[in-house]
This record gives sequence, structure tokens and C-alpha cells, in this order.
Amino acid sequence: MQLLSLNIGKPVQANYKGKPMETGIFKEPVQGRIMLSAVQLEGDGQGDTINHGGEDKAVCVYSADHYSFWEEQLQRKLPFGTFGENFTVSGLQESIVHIGDIFEIGEAVVQISQPRQPCYKLGWKLQAPELPEQVQRTGFTGYYLRVLKEGRVGAGDSLIRVECDPLSVTVAEANRLKYVDKTDKAGIQALLAVEALSESWRQSFEKRLQ
Repeated sequence: MQLLSLNIGKPVQANYKGKPMETGIFKEPVQGRIMLSAVQLEGDGQGDTINHGGEDKAVCVYSADHYSFWEEQLQRKLPFGTFGENFTVSGLQESIVHIGDIFEIGEAVVQISQPRQPCYKLGWKLQAPELPEQVQRTGFTGYYLRVLKEGRVGAGDSLIRVECDPLSVTVAEANRLKYVDKTDKAGIQALLAVEALSESWRQSFEKRLQ
């Protein structure tokens, strides 16, 4: 379990269907070690600060194991960072990590807070409008981390799982409840019992139960 590529990028101005748009989805690999603060990586940024970034979503993670699948689907080579992720990692797929799991990486300590929700900007970037829905359907969404301890990180660092959340609700299970079995009351209650679940996802699922 290793950080294969560390990717950052500042927001840029773009045009979407004739309207101005600001997006931070363009991430490029960087060498060396950079500071990971409580809200983001040094030199990184988000165009939509309501739905991206902040304490619950300081780092976006994507498994390199999914790249070959998407390269086949899209019929092109995809460099690391394509999905707007900050950490491209080996292993650590959605099916084997849990909301609340804690990892050491470099000098930092991080915790999984929620799955990543792919938005229209991913499809726009890759000129594949159907891609966000495909990502949801496959469950290859990636996920977000909150920072429990700030510190410097760099490509090549190992991700060491130091604590597995005791309720063991995987990111894949959270995606199932979000996109597939939306009325699974027992599953939703199990997810809401996870203390580390991000506030935005907690509010969303609490509304479903109501």
C-alpha cells in the first residue's frame, strides 16, 4: 500500500456549456515532499469549495488498480491524477477500506471520511459525459481523507493502516447505499453509526431516514 503519485493543482477558469466555470480537477504529479495541512495539500486548491476540500475532504484518493479498466473503457492512456485525485495509491480499493480507517503516511496521519462523489466536471474533462454515472455504477469512486496529524508527504511513501474502524463499513458499502440500495434502512443506520462519517454524508442519509 503505497502512494504512487502525489498530485496537486490550482483552480483554473474554464467554459462549460457556454458558462464560466472554475475547477480544480486538473492535477499534476509533483516530486519531493510537500506539506499536508488540515484542509489541503500545499499548492493545491479547489474551484468548488462547497463540494470539495475542507476538513472532511482534505485529500482525494484513487486506486491505481482502476486505471487499466478505465483505459480500456475510454480507449486511451490515462496518466495518474486523471480523476482529480491527490493521492494515486496501490491497493486500498473501495472494497477493502472502511469509513473511519486511520493511516500513517509520511509525517501525517489521515482518516477515511466518505466516498468521492464524481461530478459532471470529470466527464467534461475527459470528453465523456456519461463517465460520472459509470464511475458511480462501478463503485470505482475513490474516497476522501481528513487529516488527523499534519505533516509532509511524498510519492513513494507507504500507507500504513494503524487502525481499522470497528464497525467495518467499507467505502464500497457506502457507495451501495448512496447509489444502488437507497432504501436499505438497516444499512443506512449502520453507516450512520460510524462516528468518522463526514458531516455532509451524515446529513444526507439522515434526511433519507426521515
